[in-house]
Amino acid sequence: MLAGAGFAGDAKMAAASDHEMQMMDADHDGKISAAEHAAGARQMFAMMDANKDGKVTAAEMDAGQVKMKGEHARSSHEMSSADKIKMVDKDGDGVLTAAEHEAASREMFAKMDADHDGSVSAAELKSGHEKMMSQKSH
Repeated sequence: MLAGAGFAGDAKMAAASDHEMQMMDADHDGKISAAEHAAGARQMFAMMDANKDGKVTAAEMDAGQVKMKGEHARSSHEMSSADKIKMVDKDGDGVLTAAEHEAASREMFAKMDADHDGSVSAAELKSGHEKMMSQKSH
C-alpha cells in the first residue's frame, strides 16, 4: 500500500508504522495478514479516489493524505504524490488505477514479509518503511 511510502525521520516513520498497524490489523493479533493488508489497501484507494472514477490522481492522493494526517501531511523530505504514483504507474498515464494500486500493495506486502510467514509484524512494517526511505534517497 502506498500510504506508508515516503515518511521522513525515525519518529515519523515509527508513528506511520504504528498507525498503519492499528489501521490494518483487523483482528488485533499484532500482525497484518495478506488479507488484512489487501483490505486496507482497498480501503485506502477508495478513500483517495474522491470522484469514484477508479483512478487516483496526485491531487486526490494529496487530499487523501491531508484527510488522514492533517494539513501538514507531507514533510519536505517525503516523496511527492506524483512521484509515488510514478513508482507503480505501469501504463505511464500519470494516474493510479485500482489494479495498479492492488498490484503494488501485493508487491509491498511480499517485500515487507521478511520471514515469509504470510504476515507482517510491527518490526517488519517499520523495517519496510525504512527500506523504502533508503531506496528513495539513492
